[in-house]
Amino acid sequence: MNDRYSFLNSIHIKDLELLYQKYKVNPDSIEPSWSAFFYGFDLGNEKHFVKKFFNYKEFLVYNLIQAYKIQGHLFSKINPIKKRNCSYNTSNTSLNLKNFGLSDKELDLNFESGIFIGLGKTSLRNIINFLKKKYCNSIGIEYMYINDIKKREWIEKWLYNNIEFSSHKKIFFLKKLNEAIAFEHFIHNKFIGQKRFSIEGNESTLPALEEMIEYASTQYNTEEFIVGMSHRGRLNFLANCLKKNYSYIFNEFYGKEYKDVLLSGDVKYHLGFTKIKKNSIGNKIKISLLPNSSHLESVDAIVEGLTRSKLDHIYKKNKNQIIPILIHGDAAISGQGIVYEVIQFSKLNGYHTGGTIHIIINNQIGFTTNEMEGRSSIYCTDIAKIVMSPVLHINADDIESVIKSIYFAIDFRMRYNEDVFIDLIGYRKYGHNEGDDPRYTQPMLYKLIDKHKNVYESYKEELEKDKIINNNDIKMIETKYQTILHNEYAKSQHIKWNILNSFLEEEWQHFPLIVDTKEMFKNINTKYSLQKLINIAKCIFTLPKDKHFFKKTISIFNNRLSLILTKKLVDWSSAELLAYGTLLDEGISIRLSGEDVARGTFSQRHIIVKTENEEQIILLNKIHRGQKLIEVYNSPLSEYGVLGFDYGYSLLSPYILTIWEAQFGDFGNGAQIIIDQYIASGESKWKICNGIVLLLPHGYEGQGPEHSSARIERYLQLCANNNLFLANCTTPANYYHLLRRQMKLNFRKPLLIFTPKSLLRHPKCFSRLEDLSNGKFKEIIEDSSCINEKKIKKLIFCSGKIYYDLLKIKESIKDIETILIRIEQIYPLKEKTIHNLLNKYKNRKHTIWVQEEPENMGVWNFFLRQFGKDIPFRLIAPSESSSPSTGSLKNFLKIYNHILKKAFL
Repeated sequence: MNDRYSFLNSIHIKDLELLYQKYKVNPDSIEPSWSAFFYGFDLGNEKHFVKKFFNYKEFLVYNLIQAYKIQGHLFSKINPIKKRNCSYNTSNTSLNLKNFGLSDKELDLNFESGIFIGLGKTSLRNIINFLKKKYCNSIGIEYMYINDIKKREWIEKWLYNNIEFSSHKKIFFLKKLNEAIAFEHFIHNKFIGQKRFSIEGNESTLPALEEMIEYASTQYNTEEFIVGMSHRGRLNFLANCLKKNYSYIFNEFYGKEYKDVLLSGDVKYHLGFTKIKKNSIGNKIKISLLPNSSHLESVDAIVEGLTRSKLDHIYKKNKNQIIPILIHGDAAISGQGIVYEVIQFSKLNGYHTGGTIHIIINNQIGFTTNEMEGRSSIYCTDIAKIVMSPVLHINADDIESVIKSIYFAIDFRMRYNEDVFIDLIGYRKYGHNEGDDPRYTQPMLYKLIDKHKNVYESYKEELEKDKIINNNDIKMIETKYQTILHNEYAKSQHIKWNILNSFLEEEWQHFPLIVDTKEMFKNINTKYSLQKLINIAKCIFTLPKDKHFFKKTISIFNNRLSLILTKKLVDWSSAELLAYGTLLDEGISIRLSGEDVARGTFSQRHIIVKTENEEQIILLNKIHRGQKLIEVYNSPLSEYGVLGFDYGYSLLSPYILTIWEAQFGDFGNGAQIIIDQYIASGESKWKICNGIVLLLPHGYEGQGPEHSSARIERYLQLCANNNLFLANCTTPANYYHLLRRQMKLNFRKPLLIFTPKSLLRHPKCFSRLEDLSNGKFKEIIEDSSCINEKKIKKLIFCSGKIYYDLLKIKESIKDIETILIRIEQIYPLKEKTIHNLLNKYKNRKHTIWVQEEPENMGVWNFFLRQFGKDIPFRLIAPSESSSPSTGSLKNFLKIYNHILKKAFL
């Protein structure tokens, strides 16, 4: 510290004027502390102020004040269990006066520097006492890295204000602490040894959340809160804040079955819940706790996505009406990469949500891992500095300091619409779960914890001492809550089934959970007027005449429109954009995001066009007045976080088409947690409907192992009980109808589409405009070249772009005894149609499955599982491999051409 600011001690008074002149030209051109100095004093027209009022010692005191602001948190009393380790400092006494050229002799001298902390001219003793109280007490704040001087000044003004709580408020805090403790003790005694992931050691989290909701809704008229948290304290929050029926929670501990056999359900500390309640002034507020998987921080992105969707479609961009709250664990926030991805969303145009309040339930330990084994930074919250968010570290045993930090978080968030972090430093009373003994690995820590009085007991004594409450009142509070618990426990014993509340039930009430195969294959009308289709094409493929565009852009749009108007044909990209245009016209909002989706990875989409001056234009939003809009966002280079965000976005409403595109199909690997634990299983675990669409470019073109395969086999492993749609289309028309069908169904399922690369410009990959206007989605496409069914000796089944390569050979050798059959929808598979085709060609001698993927990958194993017992399918594919493809183009062509020829032998 002293080395960092040594220039302040040696600066000559005559140099100050030069420094000030630089500040006036550009405040950022000088050292931040001097910038703050000049800003605080507002030297303006008083050039000789410093000479008149300041002496050398003033700079030393100023230096001391800055040190408290920057490093005071390191000496704060924020650890309720053990003395803080200050080994990260050069000295344990770096705030000692002697390190700043001062001594006890100056304690009673008055200094002008008191103005920097709102005291005016006052003694050094008063300055130090004030600094210790504000920066080194139960709250340690980090904010001096923020480069916005006015924002730092606002933070300091807020900190310097005194907040006093009424007796009524203090009793309320005590009641909530009692609920937190009593609830945990009750479960501990009634369900011995069962996991509940107790909040004990951080009980103040409960009144903190309760007061956050109350304060934001009464002071800022916030209407909704979206909460994401892992399992620690989740049951307590559900019971005592969201008021989920206690008997339902107790019932979940019995391990009873669900009445609906199609629901697999989830463990009780992963379930979500939505509650509408009233605040103290009678306003309705909605609180949603999202269901979460065991990947602790995965829910973060989903919270942000759902919040953004509500901002866009319900609250008309009013960021104060809805607040996302993320409750982290200390080990998870510093160890999980998804946290970094989500924090990076906070200021991006397509992903920001007006500021997230991050609360860390800091146990100072992971499962068995000590904090300094789990991270390289001093604090678990150091990631917050990436986006210059303020961080408050609070002693979780000081309930009033905890509540003050909550007020700060809300006020900061509402003023700046930026993220803020509250680090509640407590402890974990038991092991990671209540059946685990932490004394194996942390015996010394748990000796301290065993002796430690919980926050409820200490606060109760404090209020009794201050005569705010007496013993009779306390007994009444405790007895009343115990009675509630016992009554609800008795009720739970008579509940026959486990009850799973549907999350966001109101929003999805008209879209039932569907698992019936007949419903999945029901014919859906996706037709659209030919003339209206042409009108939309003219609108979205005609560039404004008064703008200047890159010549290749002009050529692409002219060719698209010409192809439609003169030849009545569409390519893949035109069909996609026409599908969007028709849905927008019919009142469906669309969001498309992913890496480089605006232009398209293969320069194929051009949904956002740019003028030579880089003005952005989305022609799809100019079809007609009052239409719904498509929002298109190039995402950060993230898959896990962005797909989680878009999954959350699509949770809001069945009337929003939300699409995430992987830049290449294999990029989906990075998002596999969201796919496995939310998209594929969310309906079965949590009764959540979702209609998100994933576009996964897939196809072997000799470009190496990566970017070849989207791993179809992996997604097929996730398919069961009609939980997903999975398609690999080969025609623009089928792709068009598939997108439209997704929004025409009376239910929603996630849709995974394996999209092509080479087919985007393949000379045969075109569809007639008539097929878009009057056609429908075809799950299976039979080759139309067959003239005489009796002459067919061979049936070749395939999926995806390999069809065109097989067709080329079939036509070149004039094979009239082979029929090609494309499986366009792989799941759910229309098995009856396949059996009908097999019966249709009675003279067949060979039934073959051909795929471009190695035999241990692709669709083959799934296909074999469906038909292997009844039909003697033969496989033609590259031999099994641990890698999707070879890295040699020549080797690839050799292997690929071999399987194509083999199919016709």
